[in-house]
Amino acid sequence: MIQFSEVHFKYDKQPIFSGLSFTVHAGHRVGIVGRNGVGKSTLFELLQGNLSPDDGDISYPQAWRICSLRQNVEPSDRIALDFVMDGDVKLRTLERKIAHAQNTEDLDSLVTLLSTFDDHGGYGLAQRAESILTGLGFTQQDFQKAHREFSGGWRIRLNLAQTLMMPSDLLLLDEPTNHLDLEAVSWLDRWLLKYSGTVLVIAHDRQFLDRVATEIIHVDQGVARTYKGGYSAFEEQRAACLVQQETLLSRQDKERARIQKFVDRFRAKASKAKQVQSRIKLLEKMTYTAILRDASPYRFTFPSPSQFDQPMASFENCTLGYEKKIVIENFTQRIYPRDRIGILGVNGAGKTTLLRTLAKEIMPLQGEVELSDHTTVGYFAQSQLEVLESGCSAFELLAHKTNLPAQSIRSNLGAWGFSSTDIFRPIHSLSGGEKARLVLAKLSMNKPALLILDEPTNHLDIEMRNSLASALDTFGGAIVLVAHDQHLLRQCVNEFWLINEGRVSTYRGDLDDYEATLNSAQDSTPTSSSLNAKAKRQHRAHQRKEKSALTAELRRVEDAMEKLAGEEQNLTKQLADPSVLATLDRNELNGLLAHHSNLAKKLGRLEVEWFSITERLDQFTENSAQ
Repeated sequence: MIQFSEVHFKYDKQPIFSGLSFTVHAGHRVGIVGRNGVGKSTLFELLQGNLSPDDGDISYPQAWRICSLRQNVEPSDRIALDFVMDGDVKLRTLERKIAHAQNTEDLDSLVTLLSTFDDHGGYGLAQRAESILTGLGFTQQDFQKAHREFSGGWRIRLNLAQTLMMPSDLLLLDEPTNHLDLEAVSWLDRWLLKYSGTVLVIAHDRQFLDRVATEIIHVDQGVARTYKGGYSAFEEQRAACLVQQETLLSRQDKERARIQKFVDRFRAKASKAKQVQSRIKLLEKMTYTAILRDASPYRFTFPSPSQFDQPMASFENCTLGYEKKIVIENFTQRIYPRDRIGILGVNGAGKTTLLRTLAKEIMPLQGEVELSDHTTVGYFAQSQLEVLESGCSAFELLAHKTNLPAQSIRSNLGAWGFSSTDIFRPIHSLSGGEKARLVLAKLSMNKPALLILDEPTNHLDIEMRNSLASALDTFGGAIVLVAHDQHLLRQCVNEFWLINEGRVSTYRGDLDDYEATLNSAQDSTPTSSSLNAKAKRQHRAHQRKEKSALTAELRRVEDAMEKLAGEEQNLTKQLADPSVLATLDRNELNGLLAHHSNLAKKLGRLEVEWFSITERLDQFTENSAQ
């Protein structure tokens, strides 16, 4: 198990932890929660030994293999499939040793290495990597793309895939659901539930924590408290704790008032001097019980439009896409005031394409997208965080983009959680969550009638997500939303549109129905969740063709082995016959010995080839059985 005992840690002389203590038992899945800046990521750094505590002890089994998700990895020329397989360092090292043994014809080492490789599941390495990549939303075409060709968000997905490939006893995941869509989060839920090791996960997705976590560790004011169950259970227990703390404080206030009343009444009486002094000392020693109240720093709203049109926006016989690539065809739909539309669809279905077209960032290939006269648009996309004017401050950005008075800008930024000093910090120094809040603040100050939000909760903490959900719920305009945060979708959305195979339709089920459909699809086709029936038939036909070719190759190898084995056996008999040896001179004998050695080497190489082919054929048999 993991134990933190009275851990103290300061960063730049600022106390982060003050007596942090908690225990995590082996095999548990623990969610680490708390406001931004309380030290959640620092906790991971301490656990891995990248930082050292100022005081206290941190312990866990020394034999444990620890793997952690890296958020920032330099772009690589490695193709996606190889990059992910590199996560299993032991098997990749064995592959290199096998290649070296083959090149040097070290047959003894080769046989041992191949046996070890097989024992550790080496022949299923690529299949395992493909399954993880597919679960996280990558297509088979993506497998051969270089790591550097992907956007920042997709590179983080690759980093997550590589982390999940690593054999481990302790898995440390810092915001793994950022940059994932709803489908990928659902797959990750299920993967973690099957994982046999211990998991510590920092996350701001309450639905994800409810499904995955066996307990929650809440970090606040330098200390940690453990709560059984997922995030909803944590909230209930914490609420009860706050009520109890309020009761204790009320009792303490009454006791202080009673003692103070005695002091005030008898302070002037000499006969009561000792009792008065005793009670004064008691008051001085009495401290208020620490209140755990969380006063949210967010107080924002989205101002409702003063005037609406019916409808606010319309798609008329639209074909959407890019240049000659068609993504969505024959799309006709209307958006009305108070509509709360959630867009569903697997990765690549066209969710962002639809939002960008509605926001007028791209034009439809065919048809018309019309916004009514009073429909102003507020569009949030992750890409906006990357193109903020990094040299200026949040205040300067909004002062430049709006005509509001300085005090109004200050007040608006304060409502979004920016302190009086934060608003003048350079934007490049802001965290991802702060940048997201800044873009949302700018959007709200423009008072749009139609909010178009593409994954707005990435980087946001749970308090901010709760405040965002409440603000959207009271917004008087219309909302079109793509999000992986199920809590946000459940609280805000009253209608779903499903994009499937280039068509958009109204989805009649709820999120539970949609997730059940996703899980069923992932179970039936673990290497490609989006294969249609035709693609499945083609995949099976390709497998039959490959199996047939392997079977023919196996026959060829077996025939060659039989022929070489016969030659080797005959030559061995000759070399073992004294009468034959007596007729040979030195050169002839050396020639036969060299030939015998070559036959043994060729036979050894064929045996390795035979072993590899039979393993691959066995995999076909196992897959067919499944």
